[in-house]
Amino acid sequence: MNKNIKKIGIDARFYGPFAKGLGRYTQEIVDNILKMDNENEYVVFLGKHNFDELEIDTNNKKVKKVLVDIKWYSWQEQLFFPFYIWREKLDLIHFTHFNVPIFCPANFVVTIHDLILTKHPFVYNLKDFFYRLVIKSALKKSKKVLTVSNFTKDDIVEQFKIKADKIKVIYEGVSNLSKGRDSLFVSKLNKDEVLSDYRISSPYFLYVGNAYPHKNLEFLVESFLKWSLKKNDFKLVMVGKEDFFYKRVKERAFDLIEEMSCRDSIIFTGYVPDDKLEILYQRAMIYIFPSLYEGFGLPPLEALFNSCPVLSSKEASMPEIIQNGALYFDPRDYNDFKNKLNLLVDNENLRQNIVKHGQEVLKRYNWWECAYQTRNSYFEVL
Repeated sequence: MNKNIKKIGIDARFYGPFAKGLGRYTQEIVDNILKMDNENEYVVFLGKHNFDELEIDTNNKKVKKVLVDIKWYSWQEQLFFPFYIWREKLDLIHFTHFNVPIFCPANFVVTIHDLILTKHPFVYNLKDFFYRLVIKSALKKSKKVLTVSNFTKDDIVEQFKIKADKIKVIYEGVSNLSKGRDSLFVSKLNKDEVLSDYRISSPYFLYVGNAYPHKNLEFLVESFLKWSLKKNDFKLVMVGKEDFFYKRVKERAFDLIEEMSCRDSIIFTGYVPDDKLEILYQRAMIYIFPSLYEGFGLPPLEALFNSCPVLSSKEASMPEIIQNGALYFDPRDYNDFKNKLNLLVDNENLRQNIVKHGQEVLKRYNWWECAYQTRNSYFEVL
Protein backbone atom coordinates (compact mmCIF):
# COMPACT_ATOMS: atom_id res chain seq x y z
CA MET A 1 0.00 0.00 0.00
CA ASN A 2 1.14 3.52 -0.78
CA LYS A 3 2.25 5.03 2.53
CA ASN A 4 0.31 8.18 1.71
CA ILE A 5 -2.93 6.21 1.52
CA LYS A 6 -4.54 5.76 4.92
CA LYS A 7 -7.01 3.12 6.03
CA ILE A 8 -9.76 4.78 8.06
CA GLY A 9 -12.64 3.14 9.87
CA ILE A 10 -15.99 4.69 10.79
CA ASP A 11 -18.29 3.12 13.37
CA ALA A 12 -21.59 3.54 11.52
CA ARG A 13 -23.78 1.16 13.48
CA PHE A 14 -26.09 4.14 14.16
CA TYR A 15 -26.36 4.87 10.41
CA GLY A 16 -29.90 5.66 9.23
CA PRO A 17 -33.14 7.27 10.45
CA PHE A 18 -33.89 4.64 13.11
CA ALA A 19 -31.35 6.28 15.44
CA LYS A 20 -32.95 9.73 15.11
CA GLY A 21 -30.50 12.67 15.25
CA LEU A 22 -27.49 10.47 15.89
CA GLY A 23 -28.45 8.30 12.93
CA ARG A 24 -28.81 11.30 10.64
CA TYR A 25 -25.42 12.66 11.76
CA THR A 26 -23.71 9.31 11.14
CA GLN A 27 -25.38 8.85 7.76
CA GLU A 28 -24.46 12.32 6.52
CA ILE A 29 -20.86 11.98 7.70
CA VAL A 30 -20.40 8.59 6.04
CA ASP A 31 -22.20 9.41 2.78
CA ASN A 32 -20.41 12.70 2.23
CA ILE A 33 -16.92 11.58 3.22
CA LEU A 34 -17.13 8.60 0.90
CA LYS A 35 -18.15 10.94 -1.92
CA MET A 36 -15.39 13.48 -1.34
CA ASP A 37 -12.40 11.20 -0.64
CA ASN A 38 -11.32 8.97 -3.52
CA GLU A 39 -7.73 8.61 -2.32
CA ASN A 40 -7.90 6.81 0.99
CA GLU A 41 -9.44 3.51 2.03
CA TYR A 42 -12.49 3.35 4.27
CA VAL A 43 -13.91 0.54 6.39
CA VAL A 44 -17.50 1.19 7.47
CA PHE A 45 -18.77 -0.88 10.39
CA LEU A 46 -22.54 -1.50 10.24
CA GLY A 47 -25.13 -3.61 12.04
CA LYS A 48 -27.65 -6.11 10.67
CA HIS A 49 -30.40 -3.48 10.82
CA ASN A 50 -28.62 -1.05 8.50
CA PHE A 51 -26.03 -3.06 6.58
CA ASP A 52 -27.99 -2.88 3.32
CA GLU A 53 -28.91 0.80 3.75
CA LEU A 54 -25.40 1.92 2.85
CA GLU A 55 -25.08 1.34 -0.88
CA ILE A 56 -21.61 1.37 -2.40
CA ASP A 57 -20.33 0.64 -5.88
CA THR A 58 -19.20 -2.98 -5.94
CA ASN A 59 -16.29 -1.93 -8.14
CA ASN A 60 -15.09 0.55 -5.53
CA LYS A 61 -12.20 -1.24 -3.84
CA LYS A 62 -11.52 1.70 -1.53
CA VAL A 63 -14.69 1.21 0.54
CA LYS A 64 -15.42 -1.93 2.55
CA LYS A 65 -18.50 -2.68 4.63
CA VAL A 66 -18.06 -4.85 7.72
CA LEU A 67 -20.98 -6.43 9.56
CA VAL A 68 -20.73 -6.03 13.34
CA ASP A 69 -23.71 -7.77 14.92
CA ILE A 70 -23.09 -6.32 18.38
CA LYS A 71 -25.51 -4.21 20.36
CA TRP A 72 -24.22 -0.79 21.35
CA TYR A 73 -23.75 0.09 25.06
CA SER A 74 -23.26 -3.63 25.81
CA TRP A 75 -20.44 -5.62 27.40
CA GLN A 76 -20.14 -7.47 24.06
CA GLU A 77 -19.33 -4.14 22.42
CA GLN A 78 -16.51 -3.63 24.86
CA LEU A 79 -15.21 -7.19 24.60
CA PHE A 80 -15.66 -8.18 20.93
CA PHE A 81 -15.76 -5.00 18.85
CA PRO A 82 -12.00 -4.41 19.37
CA PHE A 83 -11.35 -7.68 17.49
CA TYR A 84 -13.17 -6.39 14.40
CA ILE A 85 -11.16 -3.16 14.56
CA TRP A 86 -7.82 -4.99 15.07
CA ARG A 87 -8.54 -7.33 12.14
CA GLU A 88 -8.85 -4.41 9.70
CA LYS A 89 -5.39 -2.96 10.56
CA LEU A 90 -6.71 0.61 10.60
CA ASP A 91 -4.64 3.75 10.77
CA LEU A 92 -7.54 5.52 12.48
CA ILE A 93 -11.19 4.97 13.39
CA HIS A 94 -13.90 7.55 13.96
CA PHE A 95 -16.52 6.76 16.60
CA THR A 96 -19.58 8.91 15.93
CA HIS A 97 -20.79 8.51 19.53
CA PHE A 98 -19.16 8.18 22.94
CA ASN A 99 -19.46 4.36 23.16
CA VAL A 100 -15.82 3.62 22.38
CA PRO A 101 -14.38 0.25 23.53
CA ILE A 102 -12.06 0.98 26.44
CA PHE A 103 -9.41 -1.28 24.90
CA CYS A 104 -9.68 0.03 21.34
CA PRO A 105 -6.66 -1.32 19.40
CA ALA A 106 -6.40 1.61 16.98
CA ASN A 107 -5.93 5.35 17.21
CA PHE A 108 -9.30 7.08 17.13
CA VAL A 109 -11.24 10.33 17.11
CA VAL A 110 -14.63 10.52 18.82
CA THR A 111 -17.66 12.76 18.45
CA ILE A 112 -19.28 13.80 21.72
CA HIS A 113 -22.70 15.26 20.98
CA ASP A 114 -23.53 16.16 24.56
CA LEU A 115 -22.95 15.12 28.17
CA ILE A 116 -26.59 14.43 28.91
CA LEU A 117 -25.79 11.23 30.80
CA THR A 118 -23.66 13.18 33.26
CA LYS A 119 -26.20 16.00 33.68
CA HIS A 120 -29.55 14.21 33.51
CA PRO A 121 -28.90 10.49 34.05
CA PHE A 122 -31.93 8.33 33.29
CA VAL A 123 -30.46 4.85 33.69
CA TYR A 124 -29.70 2.61 36.66
CA ASN A 125 -26.80 3.69 38.86
CA LEU A 126 -24.53 0.87 37.70
CA LYS A 127 -25.13 1.69 34.04
CA ASP A 128 -24.68 5.38 34.78
CA PHE A 129 -21.29 4.61 36.35
CA PHE A 130 -20.30 2.50 33.34
CA TYR A 131 -21.33 5.21 30.86
CA ARG A 132 -19.26 7.79 32.72
CA LEU A 133 -16.28 5.43 32.70
CA VAL A 134 -16.59 4.89 28.93
CA ILE A 135 -16.98 8.62 28.20
CA LYS A 136 -13.98 9.48 30.38
CA SER A 137 -11.86 6.81 28.68
CA ALA A 138 -12.91 7.97 25.20
CA LEU A 139 -12.06 11.60 25.97
CA LYS A 140 -8.69 10.72 27.49
CA LYS A 141 -7.50 8.26 24.83
CA SER A 142 -8.82 9.94 21.68
CA LYS A 143 -6.41 11.75 19.40
CA LYS A 144 -9.02 14.44 18.90
CA VAL A 145 -12.48 15.11 20.29
CA LEU A 146 -15.11 16.40 17.87
CA THR A 147 -18.21 18.09 19.19
CA VAL A 148 -21.21 19.90 17.74
CA SER A 149 -21.37 23.17 19.69
CA ASN A 150 -19.26 25.48 21.80
CA PHE A 151 -21.72 24.76 24.62
CA THR A 152 -20.74 21.08 24.61
CA LYS A 153 -17.06 21.92 24.25
CA ASP A 154 -17.22 24.07 27.37
CA ASP A 155 -19.13 21.30 29.14
CA ILE A 156 -16.39 18.77 28.32
CA VAL A 157 -13.62 21.08 29.47
CA GLU A 158 -15.44 21.86 32.72
CA GLN A 159 -16.50 18.33 33.64
CA PHE A 160 -13.56 16.27 32.43
CA LYS A 161 -10.71 18.81 32.45
CA ILE A 162 -9.85 18.03 28.81
CA LYS A 163 -7.60 20.64 27.18
CA ALA A 164 -9.61 22.93 24.96
CA ASP A 165 -7.17 22.63 22.05
CA LYS A 166 -7.88 18.89 21.83
CA ILE A 167 -11.54 19.64 21.05
CA LYS A 168 -12.79 20.73 17.63
CA VAL A 169 -16.27 22.19 17.20
CA ILE A 170 -17.93 21.15 13.94
CA TYR A 171 -21.55 22.18 13.55
CA GLU A 172 -23.99 19.66 12.12
CA GLY A 173 -25.99 20.33 8.96
CA VAL A 174 -29.62 20.50 8.01
CA SER A 175 -31.19 19.42 4.74
CA ASN A 176 -34.34 18.27 3.01
CA LEU A 177 -35.62 15.30 5.02
CA SER A 178 -36.76 13.46 1.89
CA LYS A 179 -33.36 13.88 0.23
CA GLY A 180 -32.51 10.72 -1.62
CA ARG A 181 -36.15 9.70 -2.03
CA ASP A 182 -37.78 9.57 -5.44
CA SER A 183 -38.81 13.22 -5.95
CA LEU A 184 -41.85 12.16 -8.00
CA PHE A 185 -42.98 9.88 -5.17
CA VAL A 186 -42.58 12.64 -2.58
CA SER A 187 -44.40 15.22 -4.73
CA LYS A 188 -47.35 12.86 -5.15
CA LEU A 189 -47.96 12.69 -1.42
CA ASN A 190 -51.26 14.39 -0.70
CA LYS A 191 -50.64 16.67 2.27
CA ASP A 192 -54.26 16.62 3.41
CA GLU A 193 -54.31 12.82 3.26
CA VAL A 194 -51.10 12.61 5.31
CA LEU A 195 -52.64 14.78 8.03
CA SER A 196 -55.84 12.75 7.86
CA ASP A 197 -53.89 9.50 8.23
CA TYR A 198 -52.54 10.76 11.56
CA ARG A 199 -55.93 12.23 12.59
CA ILE A 200 -54.44 15.74 12.54
CA SER A 201 -56.51 18.84 11.87
CA SER A 202 -55.30 22.44 11.72
CA PRO A 203 -54.29 24.50 13.57
CA TYR A 204 -51.70 22.50 15.49
CA PHE A 205 -48.36 22.82 17.25
CA LEU A 206 -45.65 20.23 16.69
CA TYR A 207 -42.98 18.46 18.72
CA VAL A 208 -40.58 16.00 17.06
CA GLY A 209 -38.05 13.97 19.03
CA ASN A 210 -37.65 11.41 21.75
CA ALA A 211 -39.15 11.53 25.23
CA TYR A 212 -36.11 11.22 27.47
CA PRO A 213 -36.61 13.10 30.74
CA HIS A 214 -34.39 16.05 29.75
CA LYS A 215 -36.69 16.70 26.79
CA ASN A 216 -39.13 18.12 29.36
CA LEU A 217 -42.23 16.73 27.66
CA GLU A 218 -44.32 16.43 30.80
CA PHE A 219 -43.94 20.19 31.22
CA LEU A 220 -44.97 20.67 27.58
CA VAL A 221 -48.01 18.42 27.91
CA GLU A 222 -49.25 20.00 31.14
CA SER A 223 -48.54 23.57 29.99
CA PHE A 224 -50.24 23.07 26.63
CA LEU A 225 -53.34 21.51 28.20
CA LYS A 226 -53.67 24.38 30.68
CA TRP A 227 -53.25 26.88 27.83
CA SER A 228 -55.73 25.04 25.59
CA LEU A 229 -58.57 25.34 28.12
CA LYS A 230 -59.10 28.84 26.72
CA LYS A 231 -58.10 28.06 23.12
CA ASN A 232 -59.41 24.56 22.59
CA ASP A 233 -59.35 24.66 18.78
CA PHE A 234 -55.57 23.98 18.81
CA LYS A 235 -53.93 20.56 18.90
CA LEU A 236 -50.48 19.45 20.01
CA VAL A 237 -48.94 16.80 17.74
CA MET A 238 -46.09 14.80 19.26
CA VAL A 239 -43.94 12.72 16.90
CA GLY A 240 -41.58 10.04 18.17
CA LYS A 241 -41.16 6.30 18.28
CA GLU A 242 -42.96 4.83 21.27
CA ASP A 243 -40.70 3.50 24.00
CA PHE A 244 -40.70 3.35 27.80
CA PHE A 245 -40.29 7.13 28.12
CA TYR A 246 -42.97 7.98 25.55
CA LYS A 247 -45.40 5.59 27.26
CA ARG A 248 -44.81 7.43 30.51
CA VAL A 249 -45.47 10.81 28.87
CA LYS A 250 -48.64 9.44 27.24
CA GLU A 251 -49.93 8.11 30.54
CA ARG A 252 -49.38 11.50 32.15
CA ALA A 253 -51.08 13.22 29.23
CA PHE A 254 -54.13 10.95 29.34
CA ASP A 255 -54.47 11.46 33.10
CA LEU A 256 -54.43 15.23 32.63
CA ILE A 257 -56.81 15.09 29.67
CA GLU A 258 -59.26 13.09 31.77
CA GLU A 259 -58.85 15.48 34.68
CA MET A 260 -59.28 18.63 32.54
CA SER A 261 -61.91 17.17 30.20
CA CYS A 262 -60.05 18.28 27.07
CA ARG A 263 -60.19 15.18 24.87
CA ASP A 264 -58.41 14.97 21.52
CA SER A 265 -56.14 17.91 22.41
CA ILE A 266 -52.92 15.90 22.04
CA ILE A 267 -52.09 13.50 19.21
CA PHE A 268 -49.27 10.97 19.56
CA THR A 269 -48.34 9.80 16.08
CA GLY A 270 -45.53 7.37 16.90
CA TYR A 271 -42.75 7.14 14.32
CA VAL A 272 -43.33 9.18 11.13
CA PRO A 273 -41.15 8.59 8.01
CA ASP A 274 -39.16 11.57 6.78
CA ASP A 275 -41.20 12.31 3.66
CA LYS A 276 -44.38 12.59 5.73
CA LEU A 277 -42.61 14.35 8.58
CA GLU A 278 -41.74 17.18 6.20
CA ILE A 279 -45.44 17.71 5.62
CA LEU A 280 -46.14 17.82 9.37
CA TYR A 281 -43.48 20.52 9.74
CA GLN A 282 -44.85 22.50 6.81
CA ARG A 283 -48.43 22.47 8.04
CA ALA A 284 -47.72 23.20 11.72
CA MET A 285 -48.34 26.70 13.03
CA ILE A 286 -45.44 26.49 15.54
CA TYR A 287 -42.75 23.98 16.40
CA ILE A 288 -42.21 23.80 20.19
CA PHE A 289 -38.90 22.65 21.69
CA PRO A 290 -39.05 22.56 25.52
CA SER A 291 -35.75 20.73 26.17
CA LEU A 292 -33.71 21.37 29.31
CA TYR A 293 -30.46 20.21 27.75
CA GLU A 294 -29.21 19.87 24.16
CA GLY A 295 -25.78 19.61 22.61
CA PHE A 296 -27.06 20.82 19.23
CA GLY A 297 -30.78 20.35 18.63
CA LEU A 298 -31.55 19.36 15.04
CA PRO A 299 -35.41 19.35 15.00
CA PRO A 300 -35.82 23.13 15.42
CA LEU A 301 -33.53 23.65 12.43
CA GLU A 302 -35.54 21.11 10.44
CA ALA A 303 -38.65 23.08 11.36
CA LEU A 304 -37.10 26.31 10.09
CA PHE A 305 -35.97 24.53 6.93
CA ASN A 306 -39.63 23.75 6.34
CA SER A 307 -40.73 27.34 7.12
CA CYS A 308 -42.22 26.50 10.50
CA PRO A 309 -41.61 29.15 13.22
CA VAL A 310 -39.93 27.91 16.40
CA LEU A 311 -40.74 28.44 20.06
CA SER A 312 -37.70 27.14 21.92
CA SER A 313 -36.34 26.64 25.39
CA LYS A 314 -33.63 29.15 26.21
CA GLU A 315 -31.47 26.51 27.91
CA ALA A 316 -28.13 24.92 26.99
CA SER A 317 -26.98 25.26 23.36
CA MET A 318 -30.25 26.48 21.89
CA PRO A 319 -29.49 30.24 21.71
CA GLU A 320 -26.07 29.43 20.20
CA ILE A 321 -27.52 27.16 17.52
CA ILE A 322 -30.88 28.74 16.63
CA GLN A 323 -29.86 32.35 17.34
CA ASN A 324 -32.68 34.69 16.21
CA GLY A 325 -34.53 31.89 14.42
CA ALA A 326 -36.76 31.33 17.45
CA LEU A 327 -38.73 32.97 20.22
CA TYR A 328 -37.36 31.73 23.57
CA PHE A 329 -39.05 30.81 26.84
CA ASP A 330 -38.06 29.54 30.26
CA PRO A 331 -38.78 25.76 30.12
CA ARG A 332 -39.58 25.66 33.83
CA ASP A 333 -42.01 28.59 33.89
CA TYR A 334 -45.58 28.03 32.69
CA ASN A 335 -46.43 31.74 32.63
CA ASP A 336 -43.47 32.52 30.41
CA PHE A 337 -44.41 29.63 28.12
CA LYS A 338 -48.04 30.81 27.97
CA ASN A 339 -47.11 34.42 27.25
CA LYS A 340 -44.63 33.54 24.50
CA LEU A 341 -47.02 31.06 22.91
CA ASN A 342 -49.81 33.67 22.88
CA LEU A 343 -47.41 36.17 21.35
CA LEU A 344 -46.63 33.81 18.46
CA VAL A 345 -50.19 32.64 17.92
CA ASP A 346 -51.57 36.19 17.81
CA ASN A 347 -48.83 37.75 15.69
CA GLU A 348 -48.46 36.41 12.16
CA ASN A 349 -45.78 39.00 11.36
CA LEU A 350 -43.66 37.71 14.23
CA ARG A 351 -44.01 34.14 12.97
CA GLN A 352 -42.97 35.22 9.49
CA ASN A 353 -39.99 37.18 10.82
CA ILE A 354 -38.77 34.19 12.80
CA VAL A 355 -38.88 32.04 9.67
CA LYS A 356 -37.14 34.78 7.69
CA HIS A 357 -34.34 35.10 10.24
CA GLY A 358 -34.21 31.32 10.39
CA GLN A 359 -33.29 31.11 6.71
CA GLU A 360 -30.16 33.14 7.46
CA VAL A 361 -29.35 30.96 10.47
CA LEU A 362 -29.63 27.82 8.35
CA LYS A 363 -26.79 29.01 6.11
CA ARG A 364 -24.41 28.14 8.95
CA TYR A 365 -25.30 24.45 8.85
CA ASN A 366 -24.23 22.35 5.89
CA TRP A 367 -23.70 18.59 5.96
CA TRP A 368 -21.03 18.70 3.24
CA GLU A 369 -19.05 21.25 5.24
CA CYS A 370 -19.56 19.19 8.40
CA ALA A 371 -18.20 16.07 6.64
CA TYR A 372 -15.33 18.04 5.05
CA GLN A 373 -14.16 19.40 8.41
CA THR A 374 -14.61 15.97 9.99
CA ARG A 375 -12.45 14.34 7.30
CA ASN A 376 -9.82 17.06 7.76
CA SER A 377 -9.73 16.32 11.47
CA TYR A 378 -8.65 12.76 10.69
CA PHE A 379 -5.56 14.01 8.89
CA GLU A 380 -4.72 16.44 11.66
CA VAL A 381 -3.86 13.42 13.83
CA LEU A 382 -2.68 10.86 11.24
